Amino acid sequence: MPKRSEEMLVDLWMSLLLVWITCVPSVSTTPVGGQSRTAQTGGSAAAAAASSLGEGQRLLSRAKRGWVWNQMFVLEEFSGRDPILVGRLHTDLDVGNKNIKYVLAGEGAGTIFAINELTGDIHAMKRLDREEKAEYTLTAQVVNADTDEPLEPPSEFIIKVQDINDNPPQFIEGPYRASVPEMSAVGTPVTRVMATDADDPVYGNSAKLVYSILDGQPYFSVDPNSATIKIALHGMDREVKEEYFVVIQAKDMGGHMGGLSGTTTVTIMLTDINDNPPKFSKSLYEFGIPEDLPIGKTGGKVKATDRDIGENAKSTYNIIEGDDQSTFEIITDPQTQDGILRLRKPLDYESKKAYTLKVEATNVRSEPGSGGPFKDTATIKIVVEDADEPPVFSKPMYLLEVKENAPVATVIGRVAARDPDSSGSLVRYFIDRHTDLERQFNINVDDGNITLAKPLDRETDMWHNITVTATEVRNHSQISRAIVAIRVMDINDNAPEFATEYEAYLCENGKPGQVIHTVSAVDKDDPSQGHRFDYRLVQEAQSNPNFTIKHNQDNSISVVAKHDGFRRQKQEIYFLPIVVSDQGHPPMSSTNTLTIRVCGCSRDLVVQSCNVEAYVLPIGLSMGALIAILACIILLLVVLFVTLRRHKNEPLIIKDDEDVRENIIRYDDEGGGEEDTEAFDIATLQNPDGINGYLPRKDIKPDLQFMPRAGQHSGPNGVDVDEFINVRLHEADNDPTAPPYDSIQIYGYEGRGSVAGSLSSLETASSDSDQNYDYLREWGPRFRRLGELYSVGESDRET
Repeated sequence: MPKRSEEMLVDLWMSLLLVWITCVPSVSTTPVGGQSRTAQTGGSAAAAAASSLGEGQRLLSRAKRGWVWNQMFVLEEFSGRDPILVGRLHTDLDVGNKNIKYVLAGEGAGTIFAINELTGDIHAMKRLDREEKAEYTLTAQVVNADTDEPLEPPSEFIIKVQDINDNPPQFIEGPYRASVPEMSAVGTPVTRVMATDADDPVYGNSAKLVYSILDGQPYFSVDPNSATIKIALHGMDREVKEEYFVVIQAKDMGGHMGGLSGTTTVTIMLTDINDNPPKFSKSLYEFGIPEDLPIGKTGGKVKATDRDIGENAKSTYNIIEGDDQSTFEIITDPQTQDGILRLRKPLDYESKKAYTLKVEATNVRSEPGSGGPFKDTATIKIVVEDADEPPVFSKPMYLLEVKENAPVATVIGRVAARDPDSSGSLVRYFIDRHTDLERQFNINVDDGNITLAKPLDRETDMWHNITVTATEVRNHSQISRAIVAIRVMDINDNAPEFATEYEAYLCENGKPGQVIHTVSAVDKDDPSQGHRFDYRLVQEAQSNPNFTIKHNQDNSISVVAKHDGFRRQKQEIYFLPIVVSDQGHPPMSSTNTLTIRVCGCSRDLVVQSCNVEAYVLPIGLSMGALIAILACIILLLVVLFVTLRRHKNEPLIIKDDEDVRENIIRYDDEGGGEEDTEAFDIATLQNPDGINGYLPRKDIKPDLQFMPRAGQHSGPNGVDVDEFINVRLHEADNDPTAPPYDSIQIYGYEGRGSVAGSLSSLETASSDSDQNYDYLREWGPRFRRLGELYSVGESDRET
C-alpha cells in the first residue's frame, strides 16, 4: 500500500477512535463496599458502527472502576420499523447463568424504551422527535428473576435525543409590509425579517440560517446574517412605481447544499416626499365676466396639478402682478385644490373693459434642503362683458327739508339717476307707495322733482321716509331704489297752553301772599332757541282783588292770594283766567283758566275738606255717624232694587196645576173628520155674537188687556167660518199678552171619508223606524214642510 494510503488509513482510524472515545464511552464498575455496580454502555448510531468493527476493536473502549457514565444518546429519527439499540446495561453480577434480570423505570419506560431482561440491551420502540422532548430520565436496576428482589441499588441515567436537520426555517410574522421614502439613498434600511428554526442551535449547523433575496432585485438587497432589507438602487421614484414585492429566503446549514429553506414575501411601499412642483394645466387662462357680477361671486377657476399626494400636493394661490389687483382675489378650494377667482369690487364695462393678472401656485410644504417651496405661475386675462345695468342714483340716500306751512305743490327737492350703460336709456321716477301710504308727496316721473301733495304738520309727523324708484324706459325690469328722508321744519303755529288742567286749593286759614299753586305751560312747537313763555292775567282780571301771579325763572308762575278770610259759605270756587304767550314769529297765545277751590285746612295748611255742606250739619254729628247713615241708605236701596227686580221677573203664567197649555187630553174615540158634526158644535162658529165678543185666554195671565176696536167686525148671523177663523188668527197674532202656546189633542178614532187618509200609527204592525214619510212631500205644498221634518228625524235616528 502506498505511503499516502497508509497515512490516510491512520487518519481514519484516529478519527474513529476520537469519535468512539467522545461519543460512545463504555463504563463498568466493580463492587464497592461489598456491593456490585451496574455497568452502562452508551451509544447511538456509532454503537452499530462499533459492532461492525469486530470483537477485537472493542478493546479500544475505556474501562474504569469506581465511576458511572450516566448518559446515552440516540438520533431523533431513524428509518425502518424495527427497534433501534440505544445502549446496553451490564452488572458484575451477570456472570455465568446466574438467575438475574434487568428492570427499567422512568420516563418512557415500557412505551418508548424497552430493556432486554436478560442482556440489558435498551431499544427505542418509537420514532423520537427532539423538538417535542430532548431527553428522558430513566432508572435501571438488577433484580432476582424469581423473587424480583433487588440485587443492587437502582442507577439513574439520561437518554438524550440527538438532533438532525429535520425542520426548515419559518417566518412566523410573515408576510411583511414595509415602507420607505422615495428617493432614499442606497443602503437605506427598509425593514428586517427574521426566521426561526426548531432544530438545535447548539448541535451542528441545523439552525444556522443564511438569508438571500429571490425576487426584488435590483431594487433591494438583504443582509445574509441580520436579514435587514436595504435600498439597492438610486433614485427610486414613487411617481414611477409605488409598490414592490420582494421574496426573501432563509436557509439552514449555513446555506450549504442539503440545507432546508423557507421563504416569505415583503410588500414595500414608497412613501411620498415633496419632490414635484405644482404645474398649471395652461399658461394662459381667459375668462369673460359680466359687469353685474355680485361682489364675492366666482368669476373663474384655475388649477395647478401636483404629482405628489396628500399634504405635499396642496398649494396656495396668489395674485402677484396685474391691473388693479384690489378688484379681484384668488382663494384655494380645500377640497378640489382649485384656485377660485372672486370679485372684490364692482365692475364697470364703461370704465374698464379688460384686466390682466398673474397668479402663482405655491406648495404648502417643502422638503428640508430643497431650497424653498416649489412654485408655478400663469396669466389670467379677464374680459368684462357689458350688461344691462339698472339706473344709478347720484346719492344712495337723500335728505330734504320742508316747512310745515309749505303750500301744496311746493317743490321739496330733486333726486337724480342715470343709466350707466353706454346706450344711456331714459329714466322714469316713481314713489313706492308702500312707504307713502298717506300719499303725502308726489314726484315728477321725468325730472325727479318731489312735490308736496297734502299739507304737513310737524307736530304729527316730524320725519317722512319714502323710497323713490328709478326705472329704465326701454327695460322696465331694471329698477333702482333710493331712500329719501324728508324733515318737516317747525314754524310757530301752536299757542302755548297749561301743561295740565290745574285745580288749586286755597285754605280758609291761609295768610296773604300764600302761594296757591305753581303753573307751567307747554308748546307743541320746537323753536331752535327753546321756549320762553309770558304769563299775564286777562284784562278784566288784572285788577282782581283776590289773586295775583308771580313769574318764576323756569317758564312757570306762582298764583298768590292777595288777602285772607276766604270762606266756602261765601264762595266755594274761583276761576282765574291767565293768558300764556310765546315769543315766536308771529307770537301765539292762549287763555287758560285756573280753578281755585276754597277748602278747610289744618293749622299746617293741609287740606282736609273742600265740601261746603259740611258746615250746615249739626255740630254733634261725627264723621263715623255720617258713614253709618250713608251705609244704611245704600243697604235699603239695594234691598228695594232686588225686590222690584224679583217682582218684575215673575212669570206671566199661572200655577202649574192650573196651566193647561201643555196638557195632553186623551180620548178613547177619534173624531170623524169633516163629516163628524157631533164632536164640535158648529153653532159656536156660526154665532155672530162671538165675532165682536172678546174672551180672554184662560191659559195665561195677561198684564195688559187687549181690547179690539168697536165695530171692528160686523156681519149677519150667517157668519162665514173661514172669515171667522182668520179674524181670530189675526187677533191671536197681534195680541201681545198671548204667547204662542200650543195644545195637543189625540183622538183614538178617526172618521172615514178623509182624502188624506189616516195619519195615525195606532193599530199598525210597523214601528216608527219602519215608517217612510216620503209620500208626505207628494201631497202638495202644505205637507212638504211636514215631510221634511219627518225625514230629518228619520235621518237623525239612523245617525
